[in-house]
Amino acid sequence: PSVVVTSDAGAGVGYTGIRIRGSDNTRVNVTLNGIPVNDGESQGVYWVDLPDVVSSAQSVQIQRGVGSSTNGPGAFGGTISMQTQTPSQKAFGEAAVSGGSFNTLKLTGKAGTGIHKGFFAEGSASYITSDGYLDRASSRLNSWFAQTGWWKGPTLIKLLYFGGREKTYQAWNGVPEDSLKTNRTFNDLGTDYGRHFPPYKNQTDNYSQDYVQLLFSQQLPQSLYLNLAGFATYGRGYYEEFKAGTDFLNYFPNYDTVSVYTDLARQKWLRNVFYGGTFSLNYANHGFDVTLGGLLGQFNGKHYGKVVWAQEIKNWDKNLHYYDSRVIKNDFNVYLKFNYELKQKVNFYADMQYRYVSHNTHGIDDDLSAYSISKTWHFVNPKAGVLY
Repeated sequence: PSVVVTSDAGAGVGYTGIRIRGSDNTRVNVTLNGIPVNDGESQGVYWVDLPDVVSSAQSVQIQRGVGSSTNGPGAFGGTISMQTQTPSQKAFGEAAVSGGSFNTLKLTGKAGTGIHKGFFAEGSASYITSDGYLDRASSRLNSWFAQTGWWKGPTLIKLLYFGGREKTYQAWNGVPEDSLKTNRTFNDLGTDYGRHFPPYKNQTDNYSQDYVQLLFSQQLPQSLYLNLAGFATYGRGYYEEFKAGTDFLNYFPNYDTVSVYTDLARQKWLRNVFYGGTFSLNYANHGFDVTLGGLLGQFNGKHYGKVVWAQEIKNWDKNLHYYDSRVIKNDFNVYLKFNYELKQKVNFYADMQYRYVSHNTHGIDDDLSAYSISKTWHFVNPKAGVLY
């Protein structure tokens, strides 16, 4: 389906990206158990925050193009729908070790109780490390997945807790064209002093993300299936970078000093939570497939920056924010999808979605300019077609 995958470090570990039909991840809708994964502000998907997610996946489906309605941001390039593992009927335990070039190592362990009188519990954990192909482009990744619940007959209730921690040396600038023939592993990040000085050791990205999902599925009479979910996604972290010979007053104009040019290290922080609920009611029988579904969610986030070290400045509050901003984004959608299989090779489909978004953000940006934005949108998205 015209998928291209890239890796900042050049070894497939750490920061990675995916494009479908040329569209980057801000235009690819990604859901996990029907719950949006795309960031509430940038719309991007940072796979590094969910390392080894495939080890906990039952299925991954990729669809090109606009596709049918789903929760989360609109799909332009494509849709990636992931489902986590269904509970194992029997108790099990697994361990896996793999390794490769550039000191790449992956350790994964899994265990589960099986289903006893309807109850089950399962978990897994992974540790991934790599030096990367590019200079200093190392990665240290941890992930975990746990689920417990009750499954009997037509009823399934699951509580899931999973997430990841990552520390990667920044390599997102890529290799300059003039270095491709002479030094293909060159990484200019951390070299603010220039190529002839030792790079900054902690030019790193550090982020953690936790997912909590409560899922309920019920098979009803008359070929009806009901799915309900409540969710919360909590993310926090920062990236640190070295700046050489910078005027300290560019960060704190009111600091009690004249202009002082100093080497410094700054951190840019994110803290956000996305929470809400989803529902879907599906009818499937005799070639007819009808789904009514929707989502109600809120994204609440903070951006702020700190100067954690300055060579020429003493005794300032290192927890002081030189910029600070807030965002609240409310998202609601409801959709109705219809598909009819006329014959084995012919399908008719129709789809209607209504989506409401309100986005409010204000504060001081990282260039120390004040801003305030409040926007509201209403979208009506109809689709229809014939597939042969």
